[in-house]
Amino acid sequence: MSDPVWYRSLYWRIAFGFVAMLAVLLLAQGVVFLWLTDQFFGAPRTPTQLAAQIAEDLSAELQQRPDVDLEQFVPRHFSRMYQPFLVMMNDGRGASNRPDALPPDMGRVVAWHIRFESGGNHEVGGPHPEGRAGRPEFEHRPPDAGAGRGSGMPPPPIGFGRRGGPRYPVEYAAIKVNDQQLGVVAVPANPPPVSVALRVIGPALSWFGLGLLVVGATLTALLVFRPAHKRLRDLEQAASALGEGRTDVRASEKGGDEVTSLARTFNQMAVDLDTRARQLAESDRVRRQLLADVSHELMTPLSAIRGYVETLGMSELPIDEPTRHRYLGIVEEETHKLEAIIGDLLDLARLEGGGDTLKVEAVAVEDLFGRVADRHQPSLRDRSITLDVRVEEGTPRIRGDAARLEQALQNVAANAIRHTPSGGHITLLASRDGEFVCIRVRDTGPGIPPEHLPRVFDRFYKVDVARAGTAVPSGSGLGLSIVRAIIERHGGSVLATNAPEGGASFELRIPAA
Repeated sequence: MSDPVWYRSLYWRIAFGFVAMLAVLLLAQGVVFLWLTDQFFGAPRTPTQLAAQIAEDLSAELQQRPDVDLEQFVPRHFSRMYQPFLVMMNDGRGASNRPDALPPDMGRVVAWHIRFESGGNHEVGGPHPEGRAGRPEFEHRPPDAGAGRGSGMPPPPIGFGRRGGPRYPVEYAAIKVNDQQLGVVAVPANPPPVSVALRVIGPALSWFGLGLLVVGATLTALLVFRPAHKRLRDLEQAASALGEGRTDVRASEKGGDEVTSLARTFNQMAVDLDTRARQLAESDRVRRQLLADVSHELMTPLSAIRGYVETLGMSELPIDEPTRHRYLGIVEEETHKLEAIIGDLLDLARLEGGGDTLKVEAVAVEDLFGRVADRHQPSLRDRSITLDVRVEEGTPRIRGDAARLEQALQNVAANAIRHTPSGGHITLLASRDGEFVCIRVRDTGPGIPPEHLPRVFDRFYKVDVARAGTAVPSGSGLGLSIVRAIIERHGGSVLATNAPEGGASFELRIPAA
């Protein structure tokens, strides 16, 4: 299983998505902040210009609507203005766009200014913007506070409250209608504290930031987590289907991240399970076929034995002595055949199950060929079959169990003799093939049809119909199966082909010593 590419990793995508969402959020917040500050603060203006502009707007409004309610008009009309200011009329009416942002005792300072501008003779009456009316008191009272402008009344003090506090300058602008001054607009020269700005634009920024966070989280979930979630759901459904026994199900391997790696692992596991299930099914099929073949192969000699024994046991049936001896000979022959089949089955079971212990040693190929020739010499002589034995120069010894290797070679040779017509030719050839010794057994018989070649090593499989005309009857059908089991136990392989010049060719590759 290959590791996911780093830039396609789910963890990196989550990290990049978070960073991108945070960057977009900060950028959007910055843009909104600039837009809000432009809306509230507008173009930079001095307090003097601001006071003049407000006074001009109020003068125009009062000229059209003398009875306008300033306490409602001013906060509504100048709500977007960040700089706080105070409007105070000569009749005592007052209003402010941001009363909570005005400096302390701003109303007293403006009231004193109005009295000072009127020569000290005008009393400011009516409701005071700060809830008080009358003449304000100051930290630095002039010597003649009640004098008018012509009697040397000093300019308005900068400060507030006898209790002390910060001093601040104030810029004024007169509100006039038909050249008659009705009041003043007072704008503090110093900007308001930061808390005022936070109260003004804070809620808007907070709601906008919350909206951006929701939108960003939604987009991140759709772009980053939704594809992975979809593939995880697909993997979950595939796992559920696999748990129900469907080994052919596969998960989607799209992507390239950790989910894809998990899907590949799951698919590999599913493939392995499917392969094992098929192998188990095939093994069960082979087991059933083996039981059927064994039953058939054992039933034939048993039926013959039973028939002849029952015949010999019939007292009412006269049987002469030669016939009795012939029947007993048939029973003995079938008994030997039955023993051979059972012996081959047990031998094959031990080889395939690993229950047989091999005595590994270096075995000379010449000795194996010599024992094969000696054992089958009578059959070869009776049928006029020529046996050619050749061991190429430099052929090493074989690593394995001498008795088992001789058994495998004897079985192949017996099969070749059985299917070689009288006057035919059999060749035993040994040569080196890398780290293996290759032993070839060739005959000049009719060969093996191509459709039967893949199954000649199966149990009880016979191709005598295709190789008709042989004088020697076929065996139990287990000889070649035992050959394959022996060679594979030695770490080699066996192959059956047809020689180009005709006849069958069996190739045994066994590790060299």
